[in-house]
Amino acid sequence: MDQNFDYKIDISEELFSPLSAEEKKVENIVRPSIGYWKDAWTRLKSNKTALISLIIITITVILSVFVPMISGFRYDATDLKMTNLSPSGTNWFGTDQLGRDIFVRVMYGARYSLIIGFLAAIINIGIGVLYGGISGFFGGKVDNVMMRFVDVLYSIPLTIYVIILMAILNKPGGGSSGLGTILIALSISYWIGMARIVRGEVLQLKQQEFVLAAKSLGVSNAKIILRHLIPNCVGSIIVTMTLLIPSAIFTEAFLSFIGLGLVPPLASLGTLANEAMPAIYVFPYQLFFPSLMICIIILAFNLFGDGLTEALDPKNKR
Repeated sequence: MDQNFDYKIDISEELFSPLSAEEKKVENIVRPSIGYWKDAWTRLKSNKTALISLIIITITVILSVFVPMISGFRYDATDLKMTNLSPSGTNWFGTDQLGRDIFVRVMYGARYSLIIGFLAAIINIGIGVLYGGISGFFGGKVDNVMMRFVDVLYSIPLTIYVIILMAILNKPGGGSSGLGTILIALSISYWIGMARIVRGEVLQLKQQEFVLAAKSLGVSNAKIILRHLIPNCVGSIIVTMTLLIPSAIFTEAFLSFIGLGLVPPLASLGTLANEAMPAIYVFPYQLFFPSLMICIIILAFNLFGDGLTEALDPKNKR
């Protein structure tokens, strides 16, 4: 049986009312659209501790570069008439047992310590990023073999490993300044943490749709790793680098302190502390200022690294 229903509904205009001014603003974009890096920089600037740390690092780099160049004192110029002078208006940090200005030597030592820290970090980024990226992307047996090799290296205490390597490479009487050998030692050992971090990031990223799309289009594995996966890990890489630099500086200072670092006349903060140890009870300021500079540099980099971690984390985006 066919039944035809014909409904007619009368809609009154009283059922509708215009939107208020506040309701019209609901669909408006409250925050302007900005890029990832600009947003990270905005969050970093709001972190006063990280910003102050960045300023301290910048000032330290500038002083370490220009003070030895423009100062009236040379870092290696001896004057036996001015030995062991206390800090004064002429010699801000005093002089050492050979009459050398400690302020200039501390700035000169900070220069080499920073050079070693930055170069070691840059070299290790190249090794650790590629190693971790390849291991995480291919997975399976490749990842298992590569990570077992990392585990073997990681099981050896890092300090002992570097000391043994430095003792082998930096042979007495070899005419070496120690700078190249310490860079080799740090480059061989310091990439392990970077490799593990990049591997973990790649293991997550390779499951994303953009990787599947790249594979569907026939993009080679090398290009996927270098152009798609590693650029998406850049936040973690930068943060790890900022934390790797103070670690390398401290390791270099420790090795120089025990006599396995730079060879005189080159000077780092560690060698300055080593030279000041015999007179620690008579002239404590000779050890205080190099040690203070080491603490300032390491603390500034660590605080700046913590600030970068918060700034580059997308979860902190508001």
